[in-house]
Amino acid sequence: MKAAVFHKPGDIRVDNVPDPTILDPRDVILKVTATAICGSDLHILSGAVPQKENLIMGHEFMGIVEEVGSEITNLKKGDRVVVPFPIACGKCFFCTHEASPACENSNFKHYGPNGDLMDQKGGALFGYTDLYGGYSGGQAEYVRVPYADISPRVIPDHLTDEQALFLTDIFPTGWSAIDWANLKGGETVAIFGSGPVGLMAQKAAWLHGAGRVIAIDPLDYRLDKAKAVNKVEILNPHKVDVIQAIREMTDGRGADVCIDAVGFEPERNFMDKVKATINFEKGSIKVLEMCFEAVRRMGTVSIMGVYGSPYDNFPLFRIFDKGITIKQGQAPVLNYIDQLINLVSENKVVLDDIITHSIPLAEAEHGYQIFNEKEDDCVKVVLKP
Repeated sequence: MKAAVFHKPGDIRVDNVPDPTILDPRDVILKVTATAICGSDLHILSGAVPQKENLIMGHEFMGIVEEVGSEITNLKKGDRVVVPFPIACGKCFFCTHEASPACENSNFKHYGPNGDLMDQKGGALFGYTDLYGGYSGGQAEYVRVPYADISPRVIPDHLTDEQALFLTDIFPTGWSAIDWANLKGGETVAIFGSGPVGLMAQKAAWLHGAGRVIAIDPLDYRLDKAKAVNKVEILNPHKVDVIQAIREMTDGRGADVCIDAVGFEPERNFMDKVKATINFEKGSIKVLEMCFEAVRRMGTVSIMGVYGSPYDNFPLFRIFDKGITIKQGQAPVLNYIDQLINLVSENKVVLDDIITHSIPLAEAEHGYQIFNEKEDDCVKVVLKP
């Protein structure tokens, strides 16, 4: 079969690789019908998240069940399903306590309580390095899905692949960021980053009753997309002082909720890069620092962007003085997915309006290039095997 394979930093290409097979009675083999490139994939492409061996990429995918293991009773050949990106056994302590991204069994080689840089991670993820289980991802014609009696969800026939695909990751991730903030209605939500996760968090904010949603991004074409599909207010940090602007929009207080949908690889200048090198840091926490400044006292910051190292001068003083509540981590997709499928099915939210490029899997290298380099006003790339 054909698959998008990581070889080394800067080198992802479409190769012919062996077809997956059933390895466990709880497996299914899925014929992939749609998959997508995620911002998190770019961290592997850049080498910021390390991977030594070749790896089939992709944790956003859906498709048709092709083969089922002997213990699978909830799915049958021909079912069309979406697959949440965390791999969860469904039986361990964390899986039974609504904390499936911390599954104790799926990442048996590198699991542990410490949360180290190069070991003792949480549960496994599809197509996301050996540290997170080493499972082949779904940017391929076929994929093996372990513990398939737990995570995959059958999609209603009236939904297209494009309408359902983002239930795998970015919509539940954006939803988590807002849900964690416990909105009561009428709040001002400032979302830093208008990439795919930021756009989904904007949608989720309106659905949770936000009174005002502000999108912040340094790229005008992404702000234009946010304004067009989500009817948000927009701020470009190259054109305004974002912190001051948010305070002026909120009677001097700051936003009730700030969302970091960027992570450790934001747009950086030369001095940002020098600082990171001197301090042995990966990337920067500049966006997170902006969130801590922009949020009001006793407000909430949700962190959905990925961070991969310790950071010098972490502003604990500001977090304490302002009494900020912080929530972060991998989205617990299984806690939300059934509710979110219903929202999409009932047309209460539209997800496919963020797609800017739909191309064959064979052109995955081009898809990675335009997404990584922010060419051709690329916001979200869907690959069709």
